[in-house]
Amino acid sequence: MTGIIILAAGSSSRLGTPKQNLMYQGKTLLQRAIHTALTSACCESVLVVLGANEGIIRPNISDQQIHITYNSDWEEGMASSIRKGVAELQRLEPLVTSVIIMPCDQPFVDSLLLYQLTARKAENDNGIVASAYKNIYGVPALFDAKYFKSLEKLTGSEGANKLITAHADDVMSVPFALGAIDIDTIEDYERLHF
Repeated sequence: MTGIIILAAGSSSRLGTPKQNLMYQGKTLLQRAIHTALTSACCESVLVVLGANEGIIRPNISDQQIHITYNSDWEEGMASSIRKGVAELQRLEPLVTSVIIMPCDQPFVDSLLLYQLTARKAENDNGIVASAYKNIYGVPALFDAKYFKSLEKLTGSEGANKLITAHADDVMSVPFALGAIDIDTIEDYERLHF
């Protein structure tokens, strides 16, 4: 089975307000990510990792059919949320065989993309299926269980891209041009509306 880990623990320091709660097309960015994951029909379990600003983010998602975990080490960087998410997902779903790592700030991720990641994995033996945009491979990305231990060894600001780069010979990709758009600054957010 495939699980999805939605990373939503960051403090949005460059934005100045929690990006998880920014509204876009009637939902917060995090609500959109959760809706996409739940409607993808390719993943059996959805886990959201919260950290900074948990108290004002959790109430907006507590009615969803998801697992929520709190990363008390969120200040360390993205790696701590990946470690927490992978460990927690395995605890909740011992039969999980792959995981999709997905940030909450890519507004154009849709359920088709998530399906394509899992379909690509089913077609071949590659251990990683990544999204391709701007001449790079990145997230959302699917990792086979053989990479769980490596994901749990990431540190600091390291993200899933470290493994994608280190194991390039084991990576397949799915085109996702809009993956280049994420929300890190107020200017990024303003561009969404124009």
